[in-house]
Amino acid sequence: MIADTLHQALIAHTVYTYLITNFGNALELGNTVWSLLAEVLVNGFTAVFVQSFLAHRVWQLSNGNMWISIPAYLLVAAEFVSVFVFAVIGLTRVHTFVELAEILKGLSITVNVLAAVGDTYIAGLLTLLLHTSRTGFRRSDSIINKLIIFSINTGALTSLCAIASMLSILLAPETFIYISFFFCMGRLYANSLLATLNVRSLIRKEGSSNVQASGDTGSIPLGAYNTSVFNPPSAISVKIDTRREYVSDQEEQKHSESMRSQMDLA
Repeated sequence: MIADTLHQALIAHTVYTYLITNFGNALELGNTVWSLLAEVLVNGFTAVFVQSFLAHRVWQLSNGNMWISIPAYLLVAAEFVSVFVFAVIGLTRVHTFVELAEILKGLSITVNVLAAVGDTYIAGLLTLLLHTSRTGFRRSDSIINKLIIFSINTGALTSLCAIASMLSILLAPETFIYISFFFCMGRLYANSLLATLNVRSLIRKEGSSNVQASGDTGSIPLGAYNTSVFNPPSAISVKIDTRREYVSDQEEQKHSESMRSQMDLA
């Protein structure tokens, strides 16, 4: 929330500088404003927070499998380092948009490539881990299916935005089209995180309602026995509660007579 609010404040400062402070001054439109370049750094903070949260989910669902978790963390770290270098160079060496296109074009492409690859990798791993965690129970599998769809949707939005920004730099480097896509990424990350947190309560309510409807009092936590391709299944024990009833001879005789009368009617 702090990063998103700061991002909006920087946007307001940039717009105010160009449209109010320098109203009618066309020459000033060629110069960069410090708040415009600072937005890149704030976007980087938002991205690293959200991607780290999702990468941690990969680590949890894989039961701490470092072989697949470490690449996710490395992609997140590499993207943030690239954004940080971009912001530092932009704030210290860049004063016009011509210099911005000449000096930072390579870093801009790198940032967008890392963002697209990182989002796709994390979303793909979450989808695979959830898919291979199916239990065979309709209630839990229904919840897993919704989590898979949600993981794909959230990862696809940020990935497509990063790809659009990268293609804009390559195909139209003399325009500011790529800036519009890049600055949308921070908002998409923030909203995807909020949606991820909010959907938990909906899924829990659905799970509890299904439990009450079916009369099943057991819970099926995903992390309790995640049997994905990265974690072979271990021994599974099943507990069955039984009930023994004692019936008297008279009650047994009445039951037999009742059954015979039903057979006769049939």
